[in-house]
Amino acid sequence: MLDDLEGKKTGRRIQIIRERKGMSRPVLAGLVGRSPEWLKGIESGRRLPPRLPMLVRLAEVLAVGDVAVLVGTDMDLGGASIPVSSFARIPHEAVPAIREAVRDPLLTVPDSPADLDMLRARTAEAWHTWHTSPTHRTDVGRILPSLVTDVRAAARTAEGRERREANALLSDLWALVQHVIVWASEPEFLWVVADRAMAAAQEADDPLALAGGAWTLAIVQRSGGDVDGAITLVQDAAELLRPYLEDGTDELRAMYGALQLHAATTAARAGREGDAWRYWDEGEAVARRLPRGYHHRWTMFGASNVELHAVSIGADLSKSATAMERAERINPDTIPSRERRARLMVEIARAYYQRRDFTSSLHWLEEAYAISHDSVHYSPTGRQMVSEIVDQGGALIDRRARAFAERLGLPL
Repeated sequence: MLDDLEGKKTGRRIQIIRERKGMSRPVLAGLVGRSPEWLKGIESGRRLPPRLPMLVRLAEVLAVGDVAVLVGTDMDLGGASIPVSSFARIPHEAVPAIREAVRDPLLTVPDSPADLDMLRARTAEAWHTWHTSPTHRTDVGRILPSLVTDVRAAARTAEGRERREANALLSDLWALVQHVIVWASEPEFLWVVADRAMAAAQEADDPLALAGGAWTLAIVQRSGGDVDGAITLVQDAAELLRPYLEDGTDELRAMYGALQLHAATTAARAGREGDAWRYWDEGEAVARRLPRGYHHRWTMFGASNVELHAVSIGADLSKSATAMERAERINPDTIPSRERRARLMVEIARAYYQRRDFTSSLHWLEEAYAISHDSVHYSPTGRQMVSEIVDQGGALIDRRARAFAERLGLPL
């Protein structure tokens, strides 16, 4: 029965459904990777309602098939349906082969020593494909299984300094694997990859590799709802790099900046506005010290990426005016990554969506899709916006919205 949910805010709805199912607050909080105090804040309305990924996790645990059931009067969906199945996991044909390569025990490995330079070149090319292909998941997913196997074998067979270098490369590669499988695989598999990234970084015994491993692990922590853990991890990793900022490489400084942006967006998603902009300021200060046009080879940290994160922070804080004002400062052509340019368009679409301007939101989602199909197709936020635009966009854009939803495989 939904009658007792009528007119209730999101947090109160979550509490009612939780209690109806006889589930304690600590149990529900633990199952979604958060603290009982966090859940109490949500249920009491002291915290902002969770974003879509966490709402999906809550709906899954509470056995609610439609996320819209959890959404209360503080998030007007106009009666739109948000099926959990459309957002919790978006299958991709590349995942099974990647999973097999990751789980392979590698009981036998080649006798000949690995060519680390060749493996570095292959990994760099894979990252380049991720940032330049309009179908980056498909194209990178096709080459990842053999690359994962080869780099894992190299890390196992190398000795001395080369063993540490191979593990540093493997940690970078695990970050790419995480990018490819997020939202396309089960959460448990994501945790396996993130743990392996951290383990490889520890074997590399290098501050830069450790920071990269922490960056990867913190993404999975954040997606699982552990905001405090993710922020603590990236800040601890940043402290490892801090002593080297003056005399270190641009790559090291860029990784430090990427960690700050990670903390900024994580704080914003938790509604911590002051912390979010404080971390962003730290990242922006680092970007000013890098050469003009510089972008980190896989995090894409650089001046344009800093500005992109400002748009995301504004949208995460539900401050659409801030997000749109920040977006107007960015020339998309200065962003070398298709994936990041498309992400900018999705964030602009989110700002218009928050204003219930569905026509403009659809326009920017279409722009994002034209730049990078996968950046919309595998975006839970993008899919949720399209789903609601179909229901609420009106006659003027109904045909466009439905055609777009069909391309994304969304139920109509």
